Amino acid sequence: MSSLVAPSILASDFSRLGEEVASVTAAGADWIHCDVMDGDFVPNISFGSVIVDAAGRHTHLPLDVHLMIQRPDRYLEQFLRVKGAASVTSHLEANHDAGITLDRTRAVGKKAGLSIKPGTPLDQARPLFGRFDILLIMTVEPGFGGQAFIPEMLPKIRKAAQLREDLGLGFQIEVDGGITVETAALCRDAGADVMVAGTSVFKAADRAAEILALKG
Repeated sequence: MSSLVAPSILASDFSRLGEEVASVTAAGADWIHCDVMDGDFVPNISFGSVIVDAAGRHTHLPLDVHLMIQRPDRYLEQFLRVKGAASVTSHLEANHDAGITLDRTRAVGKKAGLSIKPGTPLDQARPLFGRFDILLIMTVEPGFGGQAFIPEMLPKIRKAAQLREDLGLGFQIEVDGGITVETAALCRDAGADVMVAGTSVFKAADRAAEILALKG
């Protein structure tokens, strides 16, 4: 079964953001992934809701918003109001009541996502199973693009897929970090549904061919 591919605009040329988003849309992307970073939860600063909104004006695809920020509840409404934002994902480890953040996201008709860092055991997310639509498993330490995939995350993906089946749930498993054609195949075999790929797509000589290969 093929995967969905969500190119991360963090790896795009921001001086040509609209063109870059339109390019990967035409190349066959399924979602547009927007990494929001605050310089506190992760050691990098990226952009806020204004840029997410701007990206959305150049695509018909769903915007997949990933909040790598402390206290995401403070800024949640800004992102929920973005017209094209179909999903908003926040981190279990961020300083907030993750369950309430998930519920608020679902209440306005958006997909609610929960993300966990490489060092966070999947069991810590178990109490929230059934309250999210996307489980985003980080396959690098969040903060910077272009990092190498951490292969030790594959058992976590397999465990999440098994739990999903055992509990009869329908959430999507998304992976983010070091995703290439080779690592996407490993993640897909482990049970992942959505591949976030930044560098591998935006730096590809042929973006359409790269996205097709990532889909498997």
